[in-house]
Amino acid sequence: MGEVCFNTGMTGYQETLTDPSYAGQIITFTFPHIGIVGANPEDIEAITPAARGLVVKQDLTEPANWRATRHLDDWLKSHGVPGIAGIDTRALTIRIRDGGAPNGVLCFPADGRFDLAALQAQAAGWPGLEGMDLAKEVSCRQSYGWDETEWAWPDGFGRQAAPKHKVVAVDYGAKRNILRCLAAAGCDVTVVPATATAEEILRHKPDGVFLSNGPGDPAATGEYAVPVIREVLEQRVPVFGICLGHQLLGLALGASTYKLDRGHRGANQPVKDLATGKVEITSQNHGFAVDEKTLPASVQVTHVSLFDGSNEGLACTDRPAFSVQYHPEASPGPTDSHHLFHRFVAMIEKEKAA
Repeated sequence: MGEVCFNTGMTGYQETLTDPSYAGQIITFTFPHIGIVGANPEDIEAITPAARGLVVKQDLTEPANWRATRHLDDWLKSHGVPGIAGIDTRALTIRIRDGGAPNGVLCFPADGRFDLAALQAQAAGWPGLEGMDLAKEVSCRQSYGWDETEWAWPDGFGRQAAPKHKVVAVDYGAKRNILRCLAAAGCDVTVVPATATAEEILRHKPDGVFLSNGPGDPAATGEYAVPVIREVLEQRVPVFGICLGHQLLGLALGASTYKLDRGHRGANQPVKDLATGKVEITSQNHGFAVDEKTLPASVQVTHVSLFDGSNEGLACTDRPAFSVQYHPEASPGPTDSHHLFHRFVAMIEKEKAA
């Protein structure tokens, strides 16, 4: 059971399926040729897939990529992730687009007998993502260090051997490539659980605090996360948030959040940077948004979605903190927004020099 959503990306299905932000969701892939890249142990954003299932138009194809080590179907079965093929995904996507994301059930009885009434009752009875705190389910259980950097030909992943800044990343469902981007930008990264207290974060003496992506309703996660973020802000430690971290920062600053009708999910989402006028094509995965009308005067809107005008970024004018709704780590997706990690480092350096 889960919320049935759609993803418009043409590549990166393995990264998508392992993105912890998809916890509680069944993903409809709008691109028909899923499986052609196969699966490998490198293109994952978490050890196990977070999505509850997938819906595709065609049967999963044989891998035709030099990096593939196994068939996608075999990889899915090894993780117990159900899927269904042969669905008119265009029709389903239009239904979700026009009517919102419904609850759904994927079921495969060995004898082929379906109790449709019972399955419909299960779907109708699922509470949905609104009011649901899923960050605790996908967060790490204890703190750990991270020094792996981004993948690059021909050596693969690298290591940060000479970090310049100490950053604590709060794991609400962090993707691995976010941590790699922080390390590549010169950060010594310590990851802490979503439930870490301000004292547990600040005792690392961080030069900056990163608020990660994650699943579920930000208002529910905010019950324990918002007081922590506010205390970090009071210490004037530079803060950078993305996705759920963006929403939680908004809540900590006094704004409210709301559930979008259909959400933004895919690697081709246009966002306008209001400061520069530039449009960045971004990778996104979220079903909630910050209500920018509720932001205080000390916070400025920095980015907007060119799909529906919803908020995509904010920055404080009285303290070193900013956030974006999208995924600048680009895994999967374009690298238009990689510069935000360097902006975070520049903010850290400015505070150190003050």
